[in-house]
Amino acid sequence: MLKLPPLSLYIHIPWCVKKCPYCDFNSHESVDKIPENDYLQALFRDLKNDLPWAQNRKIHSIFFGGGTPSLFSASAIEKIIQQAEALIGFEDDIEITLEANPGTAEQQKFADFNSAGVNRLSIGVQSFNNDHLSALGRIHDGDNALRAIEMAQNCGFERFNIDLMHGLPNQTRAQAINDLETAINTGASHISWYQLTIEPNTAFYSKPPILPVEDQLADIQDLGQQTLSKAGFKQYEISAFARNNQQCKHNLNYWQFGDYLGIGAGAHGKITLPDQNSIIRTAKTRLPKHYLSHTGSALSSNKPIAKDQLALEFMMNGLRLTSGVNKSLLNHRAGLLADEILPITEQLKQEGFLKPHPSAYCTTDLGARFLDTILQRFS
Repeated sequence: MLKLPPLSLYIHIPWCVKKCPYCDFNSHESVDKIPENDYLQALFRDLKNDLPWAQNRKIHSIFFGGGTPSLFSASAIEKIIQQAEALIGFEDDIEITLEANPGTAEQQKFADFNSAGVNRLSIGVQSFNNDHLSALGRIHDGDNALRAIEMAQNCGFERFNIDLMHGLPNQTRAQAINDLETAINTGASHISWYQLTIEPNTAFYSKPPILPVEDQLADIQDLGQQTLSKAGFKQYEISAFARNNQQCKHNLNYWQFGDYLGIGAGAHGKITLPDQNSIIRTAKTRLPKHYLSHTGSALSSNKPIAKDQLALEFMMNGLRLTSGVNKSLLNHRAGLLADEILPITEQLKQEGFLKPHPSAYCTTDLGARFLDTILQRFS
């Protein structure tokens, strides 16, 4: 039986200084001045329209993504936070994360973000190697990245994430591990470390760069995980590593099939409706100019997840976690009984892809490497 899970809030700010060739997010280069105040008013309308979906829950976490949210002023970010708290309310231990680009980092601005209520930064470093940063189309260099991390620490951010990529064009194993070691040595408590993939509708898809071969990628992955483990980082998700129990609360809610409101141009949401025995996915209109022009709802899509897709959607998220996902959540958050997928899970155990765990669906090391194979069984 469906029960209401924790509720998060995702806020999309679509502008950036320069579109990166690997980026398939809804981001747009800011050629002219960003219409900050107009966008704030559109966000407030959007949030008010979504209020019924909160269903008397307070907000568990907020994530400002983009684009480059740190292009907005701290006062604008503060107004958004205040409006969300006034309209819906916050859990006492709410985590509020803002993505920041090292190429736009300023000491005073970081301090102002902290004063505005942001208590976690996610810094999009990607690499500390200048050649690789240039290949990725980033607007910062390695020194900028280190300065941005130092600014975050000096401004009182006890929680911050360093975003890193590996498997970059012409990247050697030593260079990939050097990026990790540099990040570790900054004192960061959370590192997101993921392999570059070539996505449709990107510049790299039109003109693919030469990437490391599969064997080299596997070596980088294995050695990187060992490096992080030795430094006290625990891998808790496919590409997320934390020490001192500093896991990202917002992303954990995604992976545990929690709910989230999505506001802003192109933002997506997931909402549980127990009274209707339904889970819906929502999307807002993508183009900023169209989003800004809406005086009513900016909703472009509102569809229930089909029953025959619920197991796939649940497992697609939950099996990313190294500790797995609690079996009870299958019923509470997907509305399914364990018996409905028992033939599949038993077969996966026999094949060595799932652990014989008493209370969780959890992959083995082999299953983690072949997650797509596992998910095909639920599709």
